[in-house]
Amino acid sequence: PETFNNFQRQIFSIVARQLEEHSYHTGFYYASTEAEEEMKCLNRIKADRLDGIIILHELTQPGFNEYLSTRNIPTVLATFSGQSWDAPAIHISEEEAAAVAVRHLINKGHRKIAAIAGRQFSFSSRRLAGYGNALALANIALDERSIVHASTYSMRSGYEAARRLSEQSDSFTAVFAITDELAIGAIRYFQDRGLRIPEDLSVVGFDDIELASFVSPRLTTIAQPIEEMGNLAVELLHSMITDKETSSGDILLPFTLIERESTAQLR
Repeated sequence: PETFNNFQRQIFSIVARQLEEHSYHTGFYYASTEAEEEMKCLNRIKADRLDGIIILHELTQPGFNEYLSTRNIPTVLATFSGQSWDAPAIHISEEEAAAVAVRHLINKGHRKIAAIAGRQFSFSSRRLAGYGNALALANIALDERSIVHASTYSMRSGYEAARRLSEQSDSFTAVFAITDELAIGAIRYFQDRGLRIPEDLSVVGFDDIELASFVSPRLTTIAQPIEEMGNLAVELLHSMITDKETSSGDILLPFTLIERESTAQLR
C-alpha cells in the first residue's frame, strides 16, 4: 500500500534484503486502497519486464491476478490468503489467532470485551470473526455497541476509534484491537481519559510490531513470524523463477500470543 504500517514496513525490509542477496534488481510498486490507484499500479507493472513478484498486501482489483497468471509471472502472496489467486500464499490463521487473543482476555476474567476492527480487507473480517467465535465459545453474548470500525489502521485511527467506542458503550473491561497500531492509539486515548492500563482496562493487539515492546505499558499481542514470512516468500519466489516450477496453495505458519503488560486479571 502507499502508506506502510509498521508490520508491513518490517516485512518489506526483510524481503528487500533477501532479494538483494540473490542479486535481483528489485523494483517497488505502491498502490493506495482506491480502485483507480490500483489500476495505475497495474499499468506500471505491465510496463516492466518482471521475472517475478511478491505481493505484500491484499489487492481488490482482479486485473492483477489475471495479468500475472496469463503471463505466467511467478507470484508469491505474503501475509494474506488469496483464495482466487493461482499462487502460493504465506500467512497465519487470522481467525484462530484472534480467537486466542480474545480467549486470553476471557481467561483473565473479562466478559465485557470490546473490539476495534477495520473496514477493508479480509484480514479485518477474519480477525473480527475470531473475536466473535471466542465470545460464542465462552457463552458471551456479542454486543454490536462494543464494536467499532476504524477508518484506517493507524495509531491516530485507533485513538479516534477508542473515543467512539467510549461514546457507544462504557461497560467494557477489555479491548481487542485487530492491529497493534490501533491498540496503541486506543491505549493513548484511554490514558488521556485518566484510565490506567491494565489496572482499569486491558488491551490486546495483533502483529507484534517492534513498537509493541517499547510503548508503555508494553503491549500484549499476537506475534506473526515476520522474519520467517519474508525469508520464505523470497526463497519460494527464487525457486519458482530458477526451477521454472509452478506452485500454489496456502502455507500456514505458526503464531504466538505474547503476554506483556497491557492485560491483567479482572479484579
